[in-house]
Parts: sequence; structure tokens; C-alpha cells
Amino acid sequence: MYKKMKLRLLPITLGLAVATLLPGCGLFNKKGSASDKANRRGEVTGVAKRASWQQNLPIDMVPVKAGTFWMGQSDEDIAYTQSSMNKQITISEFFMDKYEVSNNKYRQFLEAVKSGELATGTPTTLKDPPTFDYEELRPDTTVWSTSFSYHYGDPLMEFYFDHPAFDNYPVVGISWDQAQKYCEWRTYHLRANDESDFDVPSFRLPSEAEWEYAAKGGKDVAKYPWGGPYLKNKRGCLMANFKPGRGNYIDDGFAYTAPVDVFAPNGFGLHNMSGNVAEWVMDAYKATASVDTWDLDPVYNDPNEPRKIVRGGSWKDIAHYLETSTRTYEYQDVAQAHIGFRTAMTFIGRSGSMDVKSTNRTRR
Repeated sequence: MYKKMKLRLLPITLGLAVATLLPGCGLFNKKGSASDKANRRGEVTGVAKRASWQQNLPIDMVPVKAGTFWMGQSDEDIAYTQSSMNKQITISEFFMDKYEVSNNKYRQFLEAVKSGELATGTPTTLKDPPTFDYEELRPDTTVWSTSFSYHYGDPLMEFYFDHPAFDNYPVVGISWDQAQKYCEWRTYHLRANDESDFDVPSFRLPSEAEWEYAAKGGKDVAKYPWGGPYLKNKRGCLMANFKPGRGNYIDDGFAYTAPVDVFAPNGFGLHNMSGNVAEWVMDAYKATASVDTWDLDPVYNDPNEPRKIVRGGSWKDIAHYLETSTRTYEYQDVAQAHIGFRTAMTFIGRSGSMDVKSTNRTRR
């Protein structure tokens, strides 16, 4: 009889204990009539009946959870640049494109600018649209001929951006400045049709630290995004699109770029963080930036520095540039046939929760 009574009382006791402890974690703190009464007595309880808000996960983006990792050199510094010093860094949650921006997505941007209709659908709020110059935003297709000496790039110069056969290939011939304009348009395009009373965070280029953290896929000292130190998997297949050996470009299946979703994703669900096209990030270049920046969400912004960081290596690069820690740069107004980009978005919410809602199915 005594044992049965103990068993009956156990759930009640546990329930009371949980109800006592959880409010201390901020999980059950809801405003109710008690707050209203306290407010009427002259107490400060905060503005009542505030609208709720949940951040949606944009199409083709993945959540990257917060974490701490060792940023910097993961292998021998064969170029002897001494520009990738090790430092422990903590990164807050953010969203990141699972794919590099494709030709077709960038084309949507250009067509919106050309037509003057920067937001599709019916805008729900009146917001001042940004201004763009269509001719200044078009990819520089001549990079397929001018980036390389004595190279027959005419077919790619003619077809790569405009032909539907390349719709799902990464856009190239885009400068850092043009990538920033794309982010500005994508932000307006989303906000103009958002019914919330509060703006979603802006689309932007990822910071260099965010990029490296995301590239490692949750593996702290990963040399490559797939985690291991080798370029081939167990079946002998190359894991990225780059320049194997002494120039056997076709060994990975593609002479130039590859579709943005061909190679397997890393631990965060991100494709082609190494190889295919190198990627612009937010930061300006400085060899000793890690010394100057903070160890929580660092970013090195210098508007007077025209050199901007490029990460990840590309279809024309040797394996060293595929390493998650290798840093290179290009001038912000220069476009190349091997540089593209992907966007990121800050996550607003409780640290570590990543409680988000996907807006739609995957599409490109």
C-alpha cells in the first residue's frame, strides 16, 4: 500500500519540481493578468500585447548553429603567407545559402532591375526601393577570355551566363561590389512582401569567420569541408571541383565550373564550400586581422581597404586553396571567372535554439 502511494505521488512531485525550475530558465514567463494588475499599481512590467515574431528560414538556406572553433591554419603554410594565425573564435547562429548563387538566381535580380519591379507579388508595405544601374550589375562575361593567357574562352564568354544550359551553374564575373548589390536587392525583395510589423535581418555576405566556421561543417579542425585530410572518398572519387595533380581538370568530372548542387554537402548541409568557385566574404584583407578583431563574431571592416577576402578555392586552383583555412584576396571592383558568392543572414532568437520555420521547399 505504501509503495502504491509513493508511485502515485511521484508524478505530482516531479511535476511540481519541473514547474518550479523551468521558469528560472525563462521558458514559462508569460505576461498575464498579474502583469496587468501590477502595471495598474504603477509597476513597470513592459509594453503589453506586443506582436509575436518568428524568423522564417528563407528558401535554399540552412541554419548554422552557434559554436566555438579554432580559426586559422589547419596544415602547412606552403605559400608562407603567415596570414592565417590560429585563434579560438565563437560564432553566433546565422543562416547561409546551401548553394553558391546560380546564374538563374542572379538573372532574376537583373530582370527585376531592368523591369523596375524589384519585388514580385503584391508588396504589403510601402518601403523605399533601392536604386540600381542595370548595366553596372551585369556579369562581366569577358573574364572567360581575359582571365587566362592564350585561352579559348569564347564559347563560355558567349553562353555561360545567358544560355539555359548553365542556369544552375554558379554565377561568375561578379565583383564584390556587385555581390553587395545583390544582397541589397534580395533584402528588399523579401521585406516588401513580408506581412510582419518587424523587418527581417538583411541578406549579406558572410563574414570571414562565419564562412570558415560553416565550411568546417561542425568539425573543429577540419582541413576540408568533408572533414578528412584526403581529397578522395573511399570509392576513389574526388570530393570537389578543382585542379587535381598537375592540371588534370577533368578528373573531378568538370573542366570548368560544376552545377551548384553536384558535390555532397558538408555537416551543415552546405555544398561546394571548397572548389567550384571561390567566394567573396564581407571582410577586408589584412594579414594580421586575427590580432585586431574580437574573438566573438569577428569581422574586419575597413572601407579604405579595396582588397576583400576570397575563400574556398575554385575549379582552377590546386588543393591548397581548398583548405578551410586558406586566405586569398581580390580587389573589390574586379571580377574573375573563378569567383562567385553566397549570402548569409543573421539569426534573431534565443542563443542555441535555432527555432525557425522553413518558408518553402527547396528550389533553384
